[in-house]
Amino acid sequence: MQVRRYFAKTAREALRSLKEELGADAIVLSNRAVEGGVEILALPADALNAQTRQSIPARAATAARPAVAAAPATPPAASLAEDEFRRSLHKARSRQTGQAIDEAPREVRPFTPPRVDPNEVHMPARTAPPRPVDHDLFIEAAPRVRRDEAAPTRRADDPVREQPPPRRPAPSPAASGIEAESRIRELESANERLMGELGGIRSMIERQLAGFAWGEVSRNAPARTRLMAELLEAGFSAELARRVAEGVDGDADPAAARSVAKNLINHQLRAVANDTDIIDRGGVYALVGPTGVGKTTTTAKLAARCVVRHGADKLALITTDGYRIGAHEQLRIYGRILGVPVFVVRDAADLRQTLAELRNKHMVLIDTVGMGQRDRMVAEQTAMLVGAGEVRRLLLLNATTRGDTLDDVVAAYDGPDLAGCIFTKVDEAASLAPAIDVAIRHQMDLYYVANGQRVPEDLHLPNRTYLLHRALKEQGQGSAWKLRGDEAGMLMTHGAGV
Repeated sequence: MQVRRYFAKTAREALRSLKEELGADAIVLSNRAVEGGVEILALPADALNAQTRQSIPARAATAARPAVAAAPATPPAASLAEDEFRRSLHKARSRQTGQAIDEAPREVRPFTPPRVDPNEVHMPARTAPPRPVDHDLFIEAAPRVRRDEAAPTRRADDPVREQPPPRRPAPSPAASGIEAESRIRELESANERLMGELGGIRSMIERQLAGFAWGEVSRNAPARTRLMAELLEAGFSAELARRVAEGVDGDADPAAARSVAKNLINHQLRAVANDTDIIDRGGVYALVGPTGVGKTTTTAKLAARCVVRHGADKLALITTDGYRIGAHEQLRIYGRILGVPVFVVRDAADLRQTLAELRNKHMVLIDTVGMGQRDRMVAEQTAMLVGAGEVRRLLLLNATTRGDTLDDVVAAYDGPDLAGCIFTKVDEAASLAPAIDVAIRHQMDLYYVANGQRVPEDLHLPNRTYLLHRALKEQGQGSAWKLRGDEAGMLMTHGAGV
């Protein structure tokens, strides 16, 4: 009798190999989990038939001999169980072979399992290294083997039906996409929160370090901290205030520190001292700037200065302002007073043609449309002026405006054709520090200062002494804008953290 051994990664694969080689009627002796997989020991179905045929003559001879002793009235329970097992096995084999069932009582003999010779055990060659034992499949397959053995009524030609393991329904592509997008949004939100927290921590650390630095400078160079506080009170930017304070001796007295700061600012301010660069040289100039800054009035003032010096026949006025009601008439009135022709243009082609007709004029002044610095039409207006030929622009800066707003204005109107700037509404400004600060940091030439509505009286060349006096005027002790104690340091540290 040859016992076959089947080894596989899972119980299902071992059973499949068993049935392919021995058939569905094979007898499974044992199944157990071993290292690397599952091991099943089995016998062919004809091995049991041969053993049964060998045992029938012996049982018949034993039954023919007279009984030596009377059988006990009540057999032991173990003997009854063994007899019942043998009867069931005999019936099953008789049904398969077609032999008559012998219902006569036979001698009960103990069941002796066949001896297994290790040398006869057949092991199929393994083609792949064993994987870890799949205990779930082994536990699932073991009861199925026992059910097959305990079902003697199953026909030999019936195939063994194995229940496939339950499968989870595959998610639809739409559900997978929605889930992925939701996960991506969650990750992006988490990243944004993390970056915000890191930015806050960085700003806090920078402010603390700047505060420490300010305290160190206050102890080592008190004159610089006092001067920087005065410049911040006046309206200068922190950038220019630091630059000027670095040129002052740290132990200087307040009066000497102010004098040095005034000289440094005066040296960096590019103010034109005469009319040579505009009125005498001539050319085409376009006055640009935000709404309400005073472009039309300043155009009339410049026209009057040109007429006084070169005559009305050497000047022409052009307006592109077709948005404001009465804008053309206002400039025409100034033109009639000065005896200067006024032309109205609507687009770039019209402007090029008009300038070509006025090429014999000494000076041509263009009054443009006023618009906010964040208006997209600013770029269109600049492109129209640049495309018209050699047109230089003069930017009008409102002296009453904050410094950061003036920075936006300069950034919007900046370009290679920007000749310089003109301060307007100087008489309305509490301090000229913001306008001077912007002109210094952007390195723009300051041509004129306008301080009223009169034409042409309220247009002046820049006076450095007057401008610096207005810019460095100290705030009174009762002023709400007066900095006290370490408030200047707080401002500087806040700017460092931004």
